[in-house]
Amino acid sequence: MGETLFMQDAMIRLHRHDLPDGLDLGAVVAIDTETMGLDHRRDRLCLVQLSAGDGTAHCVQILPPSLGGRGGDCPNLKRLLEDPKVLKIFHFARFDLAALHKALGVTVAPVACTKIAAKLVRTFTDRHGLKDLCKELLGVELSKQQQSSDWGSPELSPEQLAYAASDVLHLHALWARLKALLEREGRLELAESCFAFLPTRARLDLLGYEDPDIFTH
Repeated sequence: MGETLFMQDAMIRLHRHDLPDGLDLGAVVAIDTETMGLDHRRDRLCLVQLSAGDGTAHCVQILPPSLGGRGGDCPNLKRLLEDPKVLKIFHFARFDLAALHKALGVTVAPVACTKIAAKLVRTFTDRHGLKDLCKELLGVELSKQQQSSDWGSPELSPEQLAYAASDVLHLHALWARLKALLEREGRLELAESCFAFLPTRARLDLLGYEDPDIFTH
C-alpha cells in the first residue's frame, strides 16, 4: 500500500489514499498537513502526516481523481480524525482543521494546539513557530528547507517526506513540555477551552469570516 523510508532516528511510511486497515496509533496522535498553498478556497490538501510519538511518521498522500487518486475517500483516516477517544495534537491547528474539513468533510476533535499553548504561557517572546519551540524546549533543530515545495506532485521526494515527517515526530514531547507550563501557570483549563473552539474557528475561516474577523471590533 506504500513505501518505507528511514531517516536519522525515525522511520517514514508513505501510504497512498488512506491509512492501512488495522493500524492503531494509540490515544494521542500528532498530526500535520501539507497543502498546495495557504488559501483553502483554492489550494487542495496533498498530504496528512501522523505519528504515535514512537519515532514513526505515517504520511497519507491525498491524490485527486485526475492523478489516479481517490480524493477524500479515506475511511480509515477519517475515522481516526473524528474518534472522540483520540486526542489529536497539531501546531497551528486552526489551519489544519480547516484543510481537513474542506477536503475530507470531517470535524476533527478533540484537539490540542502547541502554537496556542505556547502563546498562552510564553508571553515573554513572540517566537512561537514549531522550529523555534523545538529548538528552545526540546533542543531539536528542524529544517524548513522543503516548506515551500510542490506538495501536489504525485511523486514526493525523500527530502519532502523527511520534512513532512519532522513536523509530527516531536509534537508529543513538545505538547508534554507546554502542558506542564500551562499547568504551572494555571492556564490549562483556558487552553482546553480554546482547543474546543478550534473546529468552529476553522469552519468560520472556510466561510470567509477570517477577514473580516467577527471577533474584532
